[in-house]
Amino acid sequence: MACRISELVIDSRDPERLAAFWCDVLGYAVLGRDEDGVEIGPAEGFGGLQPTIVFTPADRPKAGKLRLHIDVNPTDRDQEAELERLLAVGARPADVGQTGEETWHVLADPEGNEFCLLRRRLSG
Repeated sequence: MACRISELVIDSRDPERLAAFWCDVLGYAVLGRDEDGVEIGPAEGFGGLQPTIVFTPADRPKAGKLRLHIDVNPTDRDQEAELERLLAVGARPADVGQTGEETWHVLADPEGNEFCLLRRRLSG
């Protein structure tokens, strides 16, 4: 038997704002709120194949390049249409030294956490 990632925990200055952003990006819903933060996940709730994400309040989230980042894949549209959608919900382009030849886009969420939009590889 092996382990499975059940949740990711991300320190944030504004857990509500990041939860709303990532709900828009991933099609997730808020699953719970308490003094420890906001947890989001698939609408069907806990225990599915996709991990939930917990945004915990932190006065000083770690600055600089994180050792872990999220990659996302569009599931119901092409990459360019998804890029437009992500920019419209609050993502912004991030420069990490790309050459312009990459097949992915590097973006940042409202608190500057980098993530990549890959080409469509997954089905909904």
